[in-house]
Amino acid sequence: MTATTSTTVSTTGTAAVADLVARSNRLGSDPRVTNYAGGNTSAKGTETDPVTGDPVELMWVKGSGGDLGTLTEKNLAVLRLDRLRAMVGVYPGVDREDEMVAAFDFCLHGKGGAAPSIDTAMHGLVDAAHVDHLHPDSGIAVATAADGEALTAEIFGDDVVWVPWRRPGFQLGLDIAAIKEANPQAVGCILGGHGITAWGATSAEAEARSLDIIRRAEQFIEGRTASLAEQGEHPFGAQRPGFGALVAAERRAKAAALAPTIRGLASTDAPQLGHFTDSDVVLDFLARERLAELAALGTSCPDHFLRTKVKPLVVDLPADASVEDTVARLRELHAEYREDYQGYYDRNADTDSPAIRGADPAIVLVPGVGMFSFGKNKQTARVAGEFYVNAINVMRGAEAISTYAPIDEAEKFRIEYWALEEAKLQRMPKPKALATRVALVTGAGSGIGRAIAERLAAEGACVVVADRNLEGAQEVAAELGGPDVAVAVGGDVTSSSDVAAMVDAAALAFGGVDLVVNNAGLSISKPLLETTEADWDLQHDVMAKGSFLVARESARVMIDQAMGGDIVYIASKNALFAGPNNIAYSATKADQAHQVRLLAAELGGHQIRVNGINPDGVVRGSGIFAGGWGAKRAAVYGVPEDELGAYYAQRTLLKREVLPEHVAAAVFALTGPDLAQTTGLNVPVDSGVAAAFLR
Repeated sequence: MTATTSTTVSTTGTAAVADLVARSNRLGSDPRVTNYAGGNTSAKGTETDPVTGDPVELMWVKGSGGDLGTLTEKNLAVLRLDRLRAMVGVYPGVDREDEMVAAFDFCLHGKGGAAPSIDTAMHGLVDAAHVDHLHPDSGIAVATAADGEALTAEIFGDDVVWVPWRRPGFQLGLDIAAIKEANPQAVGCILGGHGITAWGATSAEAEARSLDIIRRAEQFIEGRTASLAEQGEHPFGAQRPGFGALVAAERRAKAAALAPTIRGLASTDAPQLGHFTDSDVVLDFLARERLAELAALGTSCPDHFLRTKVKPLVVDLPADASVEDTVARLRELHAEYREDYQGYYDRNADTDSPAIRGADPAIVLVPGVGMFSFGKNKQTARVAGEFYVNAINVMRGAEAISTYAPIDEAEKFRIEYWALEEAKLQRMPKPKALATRVALVTGAGSGIGRAIAERLAAEGACVVVADRNLEGAQEVAAELGGPDVAVAVGGDVTSSSDVAAMVDAAALAFGGVDLVVNNAGLSISKPLLETTEADWDLQHDVMAKGSFLVARESARVMIDQAMGGDIVYIASKNALFAGPNNIAYSATKADQAHQVRLLAAELGGHQIRVNGINPDGVVRGSGIFAGGWGAKRAAVYGVPEDELGAYYAQRTLLKREVLPEHVAAAVFALTGPDLAQTTGLNVPVDSGVAAAFLR
């Protein structure tokens, strides 16, 4: 292809951008069309150059790292077409095509918008006003079929042209541009091993052509699949006896039991967060005879294996294998997986390759149970699982119409350890202090617990918001950012089954638990002679027994993960201070404070730190004080209830009121990176109460 000075363009830039964003959002919101952050779209148009006053032809294209479904104008890169197409004349060849990416910056118009992606050339060099590059499962199934070129002709005639596999980049843009020029009747192409590209003179035409290519591929695959079914066959082979899905309750229970161990193994090189999927698509794949064979071939589309690694770890035990046997086998398979991945790296790396990024699996498949996926944050872990579901669909489609034949190992390595991909990773913002950590906070639906949940989430943790009031917990979880940040669970800490359910919820939502805050509590303020057995038992059940149950169940998970952890008790200055009319509350707070010391001594060998916080006078925002405790304490001290916080402040050394966020700050201080060698400590957060000094 030679440089050109003209192209088919939309009318005005404003119209082109509006159409592009709307089209992108529609395409990106349909899982049949593309997956999260996958694919890219573009539009060409004319605007007035603010310097010369002359019209200038521009291209707006989805920038690097954006998502079509949520695309806005700020996510678009804006480039001058004359400069972009002039790059053809200085292109040094495929061996140096990566150098062209930096040159895109010199084609930007104005402030340029988002950073241009590697696919920019595909959009700019194709002579069409609107271009879509997408990763539909049906299109990739054709693209990864062993005879994909012949199938493309059979399915589409000459409407859609086959483009042999080529790594994304400038040369692929030249290839597609040349094929379009040589095939003026074509509306798009199938990119071998990769996906589809379609184009049109208008936004509506490009979108319609993209959807038509996807529809025709789907119909062809469905027809072939139906023919196999009529013959009693399935693309993945017959179901293996004993490998079918467990019933839902048993399946989820086993998943929760396995999740901490699997997460710990997947975090051998770097801490990971987890996601669990037991959809019908996954469970059916895991039950089939060809599971191991097909899984070993790995994924093909670059968007897939960059997130899932080249292949998953597959457990080779039946569904009814015990948790203990499955754990033992997982450890063996994990060692084998790491050795295999190291071999993959060593076979393909050269002196210029980035260092190995870790040899742990991103996808773990357990027959009868489901799929565990992992990433540096919850969204990444979830999306990795979504991409592997796409990969399953691709394998099924390719096997229905032909034989699944992904790109070879060397090509996968070239993309996974691409210098441009490494540079992109290095540009990522530094993770927050508590990134990759899973926090379980009890009593988090209000007051101090809510403030703690908010602070831990702000510092990067994923949070399980546990509270007896499920509605309140759900409100907090939603405000923290929803299921990629926080989940809500209802339950009573005095119930061992409820506590186990809380910890299971953490395992299923995020892979396990790393940081536990025993905050749930209540307070009964009565003189000794008025304190009943029921008062005493309730007070101790909620805080002494409840803290014990939460610590015990959480410690099991932390030990299985082998990643260390933190347990924090929210006790009270009353654990030390002896005051009147408070026997039940103060005694149970003393119990909690001593649990800190006992568990610090017992769990230190597992790198689990146990610390406590002794607040005092936290009136504003406190559920305990609002529930009647404030009125009783105000009566004891002879002050109006609305002045109780000020009263507490005046009796301290600092004369400052203590708020829930101050307690939350102490939790972060104890669980963040700065006090990593501290355990067994009870920290006062009381503005200075001399009678409660530790001694």
